[in-house]
Amino acid sequence: MKGNIAWRLMWRLIWHLALSIILAVISVAAALMVVETLVSGTVFRYYLRDIVDIFGMSILTYTAGIILFFVYFFILQWLQYRYLITINDTVGRIANGQLDFDYQMEVNARSPFGLMAGNLNRMAGRLDQALLEERRAEQAKNELITNVSHDLRTPLTSILGYLGLIEQDRYRDEVELRHYVQIAYDKSQRLNVLINDLFDYTRMRHDSVAIQRISFNLIEVLGQLLVQYHMPLQEAGMEGRLHTVEKSMIVSGDPIMLVRVFENLIANAMAYGKEGKLVELRVQRDASGAKATVEVINYGEPISALDLPHIFERFYRADKSRTEWAGGSGLGLAISKSIVEKHGGYIDAVSDASRTAFRVTLPVVKE
Repeated sequence: MKGNIAWRLMWRLIWHLALSIILAVISVAAALMVVETLVSGTVFRYYLRDIVDIFGMSILTYTAGIILFFVYFFILQWLQYRYLITINDTVGRIANGQLDFDYQMEVNARSPFGLMAGNLNRMAGRLDQALLEERRAEQAKNELITNVSHDLRTPLTSILGYLGLIEQDRYRDEVELRHYVQIAYDKSQRLNVLINDLFDYTRMRHDSVAIQRISFNLIEVLGQLLVQYHMPLQEAGMEGRLHTVEKSMIVSGDPIMLVRVFENLIANAMAYGKEGKLVELRVQRDASGAKATVEVINYGEPISALDLPHIFERFYRADKSRTEWAGGSGLGLAISKSIVEKHGGYIDAVSDASRTAFRVTLPVVKE
C-alpha cells in the first residue's frame, strides 16, 4: 500500500483538505480580530459597520472561510501537481528526441509522484539498454555477414581459379594437373570446415542443439583424446601430458560435444604453442568437490592483454597476420564457449610470458 500512487494521492488529498480547513479557520479568526480593531477605530468604523449590518457577520465569516479554503487548497494542489507537470514535460522531451533515454529526471521522495518518476527513470534506462543492445546486434550481424562473405569468398576464388586453369587445359603435365586438383581439394576442405562451423555456431546461438546427456568419466575421455592426438603431436614436435590425482571424475553431458571443445583447445595449443614443445592437460576438483576444472596449457607465445578478452568472440583472430591455413574458421573458441555454457559450465583463458592456459569448468556428478 505504501508504494501505491493512488493511496499516496488519497492520503495527500485528505491532508490538503484538512490543512486548508485549518488555514482557513486561522485566517478568518485573524481577519475577525483585525476587523474588530478597525471597527473600534475612527477611520473605518462607520464603513465596516455598514457592511456588517448589510450582509451580517455570520455570512461574511462563512464566505471568507470558504474562499480562503479554496485558495489554500488550490495552492497546495498546485504545488503537488507542479512536479507532475515537470515529469510530463520531461517525458514529452524524451519522446520528441530532445533528451536521450539515459537522461534521469529528479526523483522527489516527498511527492506522491516520486515513485512514478523513479519508475520512468528505470523504464528509460531499460529502453536505452535495449536500444544499445539492438545497435550491437545490428553491428554484430553486419560484421558476421562481412566476415562470412570474406572467409567464404577466399577459398571459393581459389577453387574457381584452379578449376578454371584445369578446364582451359592450362597445365603442362599430369603432375601440375594433380597439383592444381590438390589445391582445389584443400580449399574445398577449408570451405567445408568454415560452413560446418558457421552452421554449428548458428545452431548454438539459437538453442536448436539438443544435448544428449549421459554420465561419463571425464579423465578417461581426456586420456583417450591424448592418445588420439599422439601422432599429430609427434609430427608437430610436441608432447602431450595428462596430470591429475583423480582416477575418476564423472560429469553429465554430451561427450561428443565436450570432446569437440577439448579438440579445439588442443588444436589451438598445437598451432600456437609449438615453441614450448608441450601440451598439458591438468584436471582437478574445486574445494567443494562439485566442479571439475580442466586446463589445456601450452608454453608458446603468449596472447596479448588486448586480445585476451576477445578470443571467444566469433571470427576474432588474435594474430591478424595469420593466414587462413593457420587461422582456422575463427569460430572454434566461440563454439566451445557455447557448448560449455550449455553444460552449465564456463570457460576462460589466462596468458603470460610463461604459459597460456584455457580453463574449462564443469559440474561434477556425485559418485
